[in-house]
Amino acid sequence: MAIKVTWYGHACFMIETGDARLLIDPFLTGNPTAPVEANQLNPDFILVSHGHGDHVGDAVAIAKRCQATTISNFEIQNWLSAQGVEKAHPMHIGGGFDFPWGRVKLTIAHHGSALPDGTYGGNPCGFLLTIQGKKIYHACDTGLFYDMKLIGEEGIDLAILPIGDNFTMGPDDALRAVKLIQPKRVIPIHYNTFDVIRQDPQQWADRVKKETAAEAIVLEPGQSIEL
Repeated sequence: MAIKVTWYGHACFMIETGDARLLIDPFLTGNPTAPVEANQLNPDFILVSHGHGDHVGDAVAIAKRCQATTISNFEIQNWLSAQGVEKAHPMHIGGGFDFPWGRVKLTIAHHGSALPDGTYGGNPCGFLLTIQGKKIYHACDTGLFYDMKLIGEEGIDLAILPIGDNFTMGPDDALRAVKLIQPKRVIPIHYNTFDVIRQDPQQWADRVKKETAAEAIVLEPGQSIEL
């Protein structure tokens, strides 16, 4: 069965495997680009990359309503549990775990991770997912780092990279990231949610097409692709 990957704006994705629905960084309430409301999504698992409010987002409310299992670093899981989330799977950077639907490995990310109430959120991360033999790398919020080349050695079918600048990689560094990772396909994210991260994703996609072998896919919030 094909893997369905849907973008809900900013860094939020739903990945449907046929066996499970995975929701990543569910920033929906307060997100001006979100095409759905938090109560419309029913994930089985929620992955949280770091503690910032525009990534933790609606994780607590959705996890409680759906009895979803949250996946994040140990510090964020402690915080989620304190908010009343009952099902949690703590991990940490460099570690991986085989779930019934596929494998999750936490990768490094260069960013911050303070939680909305100021609680220490541990180290931020990206996600390397292996599902039905396909490799998806969601870099989440990060600056460029050379070890992306090592992640690329996994053979990435889809890379999801921020291009917004200011808080994360901008277009130039995100293009360099594509050259390091060498994915088959790449989706730009984390842009145009706020004025300070306004970018032209199609212009970036044109540069990717011209300078790399990757297929750059610009999605509108709510649109999907299949792997």
